[in-house]
Amino acid sequence: MRKSLLFFIFSCCCLLISAQRTVIWCGSLINGVDNDAKSNMTILVQGNKIVGVEKGFTRAVASDKVIDLKNKTVTPGWIDTHVHLSHETSPTAYLDEFRLDEVDYAYKSVQHAKRTLMAGFTTVRDAGGKIVPSLRNAINAGTVEGPRIIAAGVVIGSTGSHADPTNGYRKELMGDPGPDEGVANGVAECMKAVRQRYKEGSDVIKIVSTGGVLDVSTNGSGAQFSEEEIKAIVQTASDYGLKVMCHAHGAEGIKRAIRAGVVSIEHGSLLDDESIELFKKYGTVLVPTLTAGKSVSDSAKKPGYYPQVVAQKALEIGPKLQASFARAYRAGVKIAFGTDAGVYRHGMNWLEFTYLIDAGMKPMEAIKAATINAATLLGKQGTIGTIEPEKLADLVAVEGDPLNDAQAFGQVVFVMKDGVVYKNNPKFLQ
Repeated sequence: MRKSLLFFIFSCCCLLISAQRTVIWCGSLINGVDNDAKSNMTILVQGNKIVGVEKGFTRAVASDKVIDLKNKTVTPGWIDTHVHLSHETSPTAYLDEFRLDEVDYAYKSVQHAKRTLMAGFTTVRDAGGKIVPSLRNAINAGTVEGPRIIAAGVVIGSTGSHADPTNGYRKELMGDPGPDEGVANGVAECMKAVRQRYKEGSDVIKIVSTGGVLDVSTNGSGAQFSEEEIKAIVQTASDYGLKVMCHAHGAEGIKRAIRAGVVSIEHGSLLDDESIELFKKYGTVLVPTLTAGKSVSDSAKKPGYYPQVVAQKALEIGPKLQASFARAYRAGVKIAFGTDAGVYRHGMNWLEFTYLIDAGMKPMEAIKAATINAATLLGKQGTIGTIEPEKLADLVAVEGDPLNDAQAFGQVVFVMKDGVVYKNNPKFLQ
């Protein structure tokens, strides 16, 4: 009898806990759907989901937890579709590749992930890092704190490409890395490289179809995969239920990748009129990474920060990102928010909002680029990206009005991911 009573009490307590609501009063609410902000709204959260969005400040009952954000602006949790959580820029980054082990990068990535979440980014797509699938698993298990991660794992490119990990090595160290290391030549190797990423737990496939800025090869614009190779990658990825994102600066590499069926072009620094039309024809998304362009240009001006060959490319290509984005945006190309975090300090991802707005994007459209547009690119629009009933409870609150002051994006005072509060100022809680 006593055991039955204890079990009954325990069951009632569990039911009470599971039934507890969180009532969030919002002075201004940007829901990711509408084109204007709503004043004096309430979000109701139960467990990890939004269960209601109501006009006015809904009266709480005794069992409710109340979060008072009446003088804040609340938006859906932000999504950065291009980060590198395992690395961060520094003057010793190239030497560190020889000094540090994978476990060293793993420990660093934990700090990078926490900073990213605290900056308001509740979901990220990591665009390349061997240890990141393990970081994703640790976050999902609750071992460490960080954003929800869509992980690319090892990046795929051709021999000598931006993704070749032995570029710049002396000959006896170069060897001939193959698909296991993400270096693939010809259709068969490209297919094998995709299958290897699937085996390793990648959520998305990342390829490079042109050269890059920060590798030590001499050219950042030339095409580095044939269209046939990219088609093989896209088809194989599709067979395994994966999408393909593509790093590309030069126009030819952009056009080959779009025609082959990638879902997004990262950077797009040197796009031309034909590539813009292809973006629109195929519905391909541009991820501009304007913060990366600004950052690498600034770092390149510091003597010795980069190897000389990298500094030259950074000064040439970095400044072109914003102009290319502006052309694409004005032409109606789909845009998703992405920053290339790791090229600059993690946690400063919010600066991308300011650069998008400076280039002509309306503030509300910049917010949608980081919420519903980004969620749609990731295929997650059914669960994140907007503040609506049945969506996951991913929320961010900032001081001020980001629709009139872009610096407000850097004033994050509240972060909720999956119904859990990770950042708050206690004076705003009841």
